[in-house]
Amino acid sequence: MDTEKIENVITSEAEDAYHPEPINQGDVNVDQGTKIILTNIKRRLHRSSSALRRRLARRFSVIGPKHDFQIELDGSAIGIQDRGYHDKLQYMWTFGENGEEARTAARNLDHYDSRTVEAPVDGMTFQIDGWIGTAAEAGQLKDPETSESINKIVIMVRGKLAQEDILEEFSEGGIYSKYIIGEVHADFLDQDDEDDIATTSRQRIIEEDPRYQVLKANLQAELKFIQSNWTDLRSERGPDVAVEIPQIREWYGSLSADHKLAAQGLFGRINQLPIDDADEKRQLFISSILAFESLRFRNLLHRLDNISVENLSTLSEVFVQLDDLEASAYYNIAKDRHDVIKKLTNLVDDNAKERALQKHLYKHLWLLDPSWERATSTARMEERIKTALDGIYSSLTEEQRNARLDIYYSTTGNKHVIIELKRAGRVLETADLFEQISKYYGAAENVLRDLGKSHEPLEFVCVIGKRLRDWDQSPTGESRSRDSFGALRARVVMYDELIENALQAYQDYVDSADEAGRVYRLVMSINSDDFESMNPSSE
Repeated sequence: MDTEKIENVITSEAEDAYHPEPINQGDVNVDQGTKIILTNIKRRLHRSSSALRRRLARRFSVIGPKHDFQIELDGSAIGIQDRGYHDKLQYMWTFGENGEEARTAARNLDHYDSRTVEAPVDGMTFQIDGWIGTAAEAGQLKDPETSESINKIVIMVRGKLAQEDILEEFSEGGIYSKYIIGEVHADFLDQDDEDDIATTSRQRIIEEDPRYQVLKANLQAELKFIQSNWTDLRSERGPDVAVEIPQIREWYGSLSADHKLAAQGLFGRINQLPIDDADEKRQLFISSILAFESLRFRNLLHRLDNISVENLSTLSEVFVQLDDLEASAYYNIAKDRHDVIKKLTNLVDDNAKERALQKHLYKHLWLLDPSWERATSTARMEERIKTALDGIYSSLTEEQRNARLDIYYSTTGNKHVIIELKRAGRVLETADLFEQISKYYGAAENVLRDLGKSHEPLEFVCVIGKRLRDWDQSPTGESRSRDSFGALRARVVMYDELIENALQAYQDYVDSADEAGRVYRLVMSINSDDFESMNPSSE
């Protein structure tokens, strides 16, 4: 039969019917049966010969030397190995002869179990044949050429595909379902004395048919068994996966027997997550160690029992609630502070002490005072304060106005903080700065009094780039100047002081507690690439 000629006859006005051209009898080499040859196949551009081979191999289960049904593509026979998923299987549960054949083709199994699944229909009991398996990694269940998912369980009837996927009908929410693939043979769905169970498209089975409902019920029960079995297997394997990282192996080896059991449970749950990226899984192991050490320090390891696989990726929530968050999360805090200090140092070295420096400083107020780690801005208060301060701008001297960069308001606890940056190159006198601060201070106090907050303390910080002119005019010039600002609950800070104080605060985080430092060094060692220049003082 020639498709092009058939189409020409259909579209022409001639009344002649299409007649296939006879094949020479000498070209027919089939003694018994049927042979179909397709040539000049039209394929989608993204369908390669290997992709077509896989799809044909997955559509027919009666291929291979053990069967009388043969498929060749480009002169090469298609076999069970062309299905392209047996080598991805880690665990496998088999049923009957087809299951055993598939198990033989699977080369990397860590576990398999021969099962019996029966389907009672109309007083008769039928055996369900085939297999269900799980991949080592969820990402393996995607065709590399077409990106089609093979995370499904196909139904085969009489050796050919009857339904693309029955797994989607179970609404399985467990993590394990992301790893599943299977091939179930149910010939009892096609009986000569029963109604046809296939839909008109021949791609699905009529869902309301009692035979199909029996199949679903028995498969769902089997999936629940597999879920429990898979969870146990992955949990047992979890510690082995974790200790493949040498530093974690050393940490794990240092734990007591009871603590090892707790760590095993945590690592086991991590190993159930569908995370294929090695770096992402490594970071999750790091978070789990930080949470573990934090809870161990507080004698609260029992909290780990409340962490389910579904919320395991949010491990940080475990120790957000703990008072010793900063003592446990040394890695995150130290790395973040190192980055902040490094950027501040670069800004100062580049003499970029204006807008960029202003934005950086206001974002990281702990550079001014470690106790301001969680300072917050209040937009309405900030607007009222700035309006009041801008109102006295015209009363400043020209030198004071030229020296000013910008002003910022924030709160921490019950303290109201006003911060002003001075332009890096400006040099002021104590008297000029004192006069300006006095005016700002008075304006801010008026706003707080109007809001009924006059009892709450107010602090003023002025950041300068150059030493005040009168500081070096006498031996006591600087001390007398600072004392005068103290009377206004104000202080003057230089950029260089910020860097030195920040470096000291950073070092305190690293050295403050030996036990926490041990965990910090462990995490730092695991992420050595991220900490190549962790110590800013060495740069």
